[in-house]
Amino acid sequence: MLKQRIVTALGLLLVALGALFFLSANGLALAMGVVVWIAGWEWSRLCGLVTKPSRFVLATALFSCFGGLLWLIPPTSLETLTALTSILIWVLGLGCVWWVLAVILVFTFPASAAVWQNSSILKVFAGLLTLLPFAVGVLLLRSAHASSLGIYYGAELLLTVLAMVWAADSGAYFAGKRFGKRKLMPKVSPGKTIEGLLGGLCAASIVALVGAWLLNIEPADWGFFVLASVLSVLASVFGDLTESMFKRQAGVKDSGRILPGHGGILDRIDSLTAALPVFALCYWLWIV
Repeated sequence: MLKQRIVTALGLLLVALGALFFLSANGLALAMGVVVWIAGWEWSRLCGLVTKPSRFVLATALFSCFGGLLWLIPPTSLETLTALTSILIWVLGLGCVWWVLAVILVFTFPASAAVWQNSSILKVFAGLLTLLPFAVGVLLLRSAHASSLGIYYGAELLLTVLAMVWAADSGAYFAGKRFGKRKLMPKVSPGKTIEGLLGGLCAASIVALVGAWLLNIEPADWGFFVLASVLSVLASVFGDLTESMFKRQAGVKDSGRILPGHGGILDRIDSLTAALPVFALCYWLWIV
C-alpha cells in the first residue's frame, strides 16, 4: 500500500510540474477543466447523487461554468488585469467568502449540518464555490509577472504556493506525531492537532521566506507575501476539514478511487482548493 501511494504521488508530482512549466495558457486551462470535471463527478457523490446520469450532469455543469468564464475571458489575456479580467478577481473573492463561511460550518459541526445536509442545492453551490475559484486561482497565478523585472514567473510562483501547502502538510504531520496532544477538530477530523497546525504554519512560513527571496519579491513586500502565505495555509487546513465534514455527512471515506492509494482527485486537492484562491486574491490585491 505504501509503495502504491509513493508511486502515485511521484506520478502526480511529475504531471503537476509538467503542466506548470510546459503547458501553454490554453493547455493549462484545458487541464484545469478536466480536473474540475473529475472533481465535480466526485463532489456529486457528496451531494447525495447516486445515479451516473445525475452525477454526469453535475460534473458537466461545473465544467461548463468554468468553460463559460474562459470563453468570456481567454486564458491568453490574463497577463494584463483589465476591467474584464477583474471579473476573475471577484470570483476569487466569492471563493474566499465561501471559505470564511466554511470555517463557521466546520467549527459548529455537527450542529451546522442541519442547515445543509438535506439540501442538494446548497451542496452543489458549495462545490461550485470550491472548484471554480480554485481553477481561476491557478490560471491567474500562472499568468503573474514580476513588474519590476519585466518577466513572467507565474510557474515558479505557483510552485512556491504548492510547496508551502505541501510543507504545511508535512510539518503538521511530524509536529502532530511528536508533540500533538490537543485535538483541533475532533468531530470532523480526529487526527488533527493544534500542535500539528502550529508546526505546519512554521514550515510553510520558512518556505514562504525562501520563496520570496528566490522569486525576487521586493523586500518591502516580504511581510505581505508571508502574511498571504500564512492565511493561505490556514485556509488549506479548513479546505481539508471542509471536505472531511462533507464526506463524514455522506458516509464515505474517500471522494473517489481514481488515484491508487490516494482516493479521489478531491482528496488530493482539498487543501489547495482553499489555499490557492486565498493566496491569489492576496497576491493581486497586496503585491501586484
